[in-house]
Amino acid sequence: MQFYSVKERRMVEVPDDQVRTEKYERVTKSGAKQVRYALKAEYNGQKLTKFVDEATYRKFGGK
Repeated sequence: MQFYSVKERRMVEVPDDQVRTEKYERVTKSGAKQVRYALKAEYNGQKLTKFVDEATYRKFGGK
């Protein structure tokens, strides 16, 4: 999976087995529920986050 490294200012390749999923849920001012799906990884001591769609999130084991 490719992530963008802000520190190195380039795309870096992270093995799929080192990628974990995370789901962010919140309630907006109007009362609607908002869900964002993310993939997280670590590369050379850098914490990387990539926001993805629900299908990609589930592909990496998200529930």
